[in-house]
Amino acid sequence: MRYRTLDPKLIVETAERLEERIADRFPEAGLRGVAAELVSLSRDLAKAAKVLEAPIWWLRGLIVAAFVTGVLVFLFVGTILPIDRISGTHDALQSVQGIEASINTVILAVLGLLALIRTEERIKRKRVFRQLHGLRSLIHVIDMHQLTKDPAALSADFKPTAHSPARITNAADLARYLDYCSEMLSITGKIAALFAQSVNDDVVIAGVNDIENLASNLSRKIWQKITLIDGRPVQQPAPAPGPASQAAPLPLRAPKR
Repeated sequence: MRYRTLDPKLIVETAERLEERIADRFPEAGLRGVAAELVSLSRDLAKAAKVLEAPIWWLRGLIVAAFVTGVLVFLFVGTILPIDRISGTHDALQSVQGIEASINTVILAVLGLLALIRTEERIKRKRVFRQLHGLRSLIHVIDMHQLTKDPAALSADFKPTAHSPARITNAADLARYLDYCSEMLSITGKIAALFAQSVNDDVVIAGVNDIENLASNLSRKIWQKITLIDGRPVQQPAPAPGPASQAAPLPLRAPKR
């Protein structure tokens, strides 16, 4: 069962390790602050998802109390048709009306009970979407940090303007920066999946899928940039002059007749 469910503790540890890796390689970059925010958010959302797994006992107790109260009122008022009303032929019309009223009352009571039962789902659904809103905002912040990391800046023909942002001119560092952004987006998708694991609701699952699709689409765009970096031709250094290259050229031989 260990590999059939997501472990919030391991997700938080992965986010913490990623923040440390970014701090080691890019200590002054703004991406480090975003990674720290991802760690904080992952801790908060992991706790929120854990809380949503438990039933809302006070609400269930309120539903049971309302149901019992309704049954007692129903019996007290006398909406259930007495048996002696059916025995008399002159009260046939009154008996039919009583049966119809009883059936309508039972139907309304059942519908009201179902609405109360679904109240817990609506409350949890509202809490989930409140948490997912902050996660969606963080995903867009991550995308903003990789927006200006263009592989075209690595070209020798690239000429920055006066208003050009700061660029990473090293191919290896640029690839690692973009890879860190992709890893952060992947972690956000796993954090969102915790809510789908805690709350078995179709609307919640659809909302979580939207978050994962957003993160996957942005990550796919980042990997297109990484592919461009990896596909750039490597400039081989010119060979150092050796003894063979410094030797005097051989004289040309006359062609044989």
